[in-house]
Amino acid sequence: MAIFLDTSNLQEIENYCRMGILRGVTTNPTILLRDGVRDGIRGIEARAKEIARLIAPWPISVEVTTADPAEMLRQAEMFSSWAENVVVKITIHGPQGELENLGVVHELETQRSVRVNVTAMMSAQQGLLAAMAGATYVSLFCGRVNNMGYDARGEIAKLRQVLDLLALKAQIIAASTREVLNVIEWLEAGAHIVTVTPDLLRGMIVHPYSKETVQQFLRDAARAEAALGEVAG
Repeated sequence: MAIFLDTSNLQEIENYCRMGILRGVTTNPTILLRDGVRDGIRGIEARAKEIARLIAPWPISVEVTTADPAEMLRQAEMFSSWAENVVVKITIHGPQGELENLGVVHELETQRSVRVNVTAMMSAQQGLLAAMAGATYVSLFCGRVNNMGYDARGEIAKLRQVLDLLALKAQIIAASTREVLNVIEWLEAGAHIVTVTPDLLRGMIVHPYSKETVQQFLRDAARAEAALGEVAG
């Protein structure tokens, strides 16, 4: 699947959809707030529905706004009712390390037909357990892993090997991307998907030497047309 766009900005999503290079969108409360979404759940619903329509059939991940297990279940079912391509994001555990979240993930995936993206993970073992609980996607925050002084590629490779060995359905999302180089490195290491911000995606497309070459081609084309015009005259 390769590239998910990490934004809730409708114009950015529409621009890259037209290029045919998006395979999904990921959001979280921080992203929604940054992009001007207000009015609580109603605001999230309105924006999520617009994004879901723009990118269908590709998935959009929307994160629950609570750490209470019963409320997570209620929100997850509500979010998934907004559109067929909505995936619900749930963190690997609670804010103080509470363990109920994987039980919520398991119930949603196996009993309530809600697809889940388990997020905020930093290690292969966390990803394995989320996959065993039934998650559709497992998100490793690889940029943060690198920030801690480790190479996230090792965690990606280990997790991919174990998921394939055990024939688990979960797809690995390499998230928290910091630089353009991460995208190819993490896909090469075994991630199914890498999330990128609009700025990083732009950086993947525009290379300074490509830009220089395009400008040269256009200058030479103009000279060639001028010369042909003189000959024809």
